[in-house]
Amino acid sequence: MEIRNKATRIRLLEFKTPQMRAFHLSWFAFHVCFFGWFGIAPMMAIVRDDLNLTKTQIGNTMIASVAVTVVVRLFIGLLCDRIGPRRTYTWLLCLGALPVMSIGLADSFESFLLARLAIGAIGASFVITQYHTSIMFAPNVVGTANAATAGWGNLGGGTTQILMPLVLSAILMLGVSETLGWRLAMVVPGVVLFLTGLAYWHFTQDAPEGNFNDLRRRGELVEAKNEYGARASFGSAIRDIRVWALFLVYGACFGVELTINNIAALYYFDNFELSLATAGLIAGLFGLMNLFARALGGFFSDRFARLGGLKGRVRWLFLTLLCEGIALMLFSQMQVLGIAIVTMVVFSLFVQMAEGATYGVVPFINRRALGAVAGIVGAGGNVGAVAAGFLFRSESISYQQGLFFLGITVTLIAFAALSVRFPGGATSEVPAAAGGVVDRHQKPAGGYRSGEQMG
Repeated sequence: MEIRNKATRIRLLEFKTPQMRAFHLSWFAFHVCFFGWFGIAPMMAIVRDDLNLTKTQIGNTMIASVAVTVVVRLFIGLLCDRIGPRRTYTWLLCLGALPVMSIGLADSFESFLLARLAIGAIGASFVITQYHTSIMFAPNVVGTANAATAGWGNLGGGTTQILMPLVLSAILMLGVSETLGWRLAMVVPGVVLFLTGLAYWHFTQDAPEGNFNDLRRRGELVEAKNEYGARASFGSAIRDIRVWALFLVYGACFGVELTINNIAALYYFDNFELSLATAGLIAGLFGLMNLFARALGGFFSDRFARLGGLKGRVRWLFLTLLCEGIALMLFSQMQVLGIAIVTMVVFSLFVQMAEGATYGVVPFINRRALGAVAGIVGAGGNVGAVAAGFLFRSESISYQQGLFFLGITVTLIAFAALSVRFPGGATSEVPAAAGGVVDRHQKPAGGYRSGEQMG
């Protein structure tokens, strides 16, 4: 699709323009989704005792929390193409609030598992966030915009680890038992999700010049079914080997982050014999790196592109993922709490920079199938988390061993990033008519106007 008047600058203190309203509300919406998605994780020590869960059962709930997101992410991008990111996000937030609040009704492993499975759907919010900023910002800043919104959204993984134990503590101070306390605590993120959905509906729009429905009525945006339909969009994406390379890459970075979000508090609670609040605080440091790390990955992706074009973006992606794998292996071997924390922070830095670097490449794979590409690559993160989940559900493999094996896997997958190449030696970020890229020395027929460079 051709979208005009994209923003060429990111003005963080600007809230009047539709581009910056979408920027701020998309990262905030993704941020609060983490409270629903992983709000239960820092309280798992209490839930484990309340529901008498084994390590294998806890591992199964971890897998469930990310498994359904794979399916939803595959199609949420196509839904964005169809009805626009505004309506898609609003429905996902409002409907997603229901299972978040109802998880407190779980009274057995089976009911708890089903609740976590249903909650996993809100993880697809990431795709909408990336989609919305991709159509609001021009190529010169899209990598930074995508990385900043996703990073500040992922920051929710850290603030959740810190704040949910505090919410629980506040409830317990009222004289409520732990058994009832964790259940009431999950109502809080559910309410916030619902209110955020209403805010998204009232304060954002699909594109710089209006909502998709209005643009189509005015003839400014051709109906997807007539020009480049959902089937063609999805088919084009799944036939592109580069999409699957990025699918693997994203599984090795975002998939790892989701895994750490699920196990970090329990890991520190058990291995270093800490209190629940202290374990949650330390685990939160991992996610708090998203405050700047993912944005830094996108920022450097844009800078490397100025020096080496699309090849520069790919090489930066490879470097960040390679360093992530090495840092994860080191973290898994740490036995001293202080050193473990420092190593985890360094590891977290590379995880999130790799995520930003991945989505610094995504918008340039196929502009006409942007939603499909973003959805497939985003789903890769959850497939990675599902695969990693099997390491941590096994009674015969310790968490430390699982982290070491995961580090080896990430290091190997880093080399898959180098297979992302562009046809005809293309290095420019100016799209060709077919939705790819053209050589930087070629001028598109008729030129292009600012704001029409990427769709």
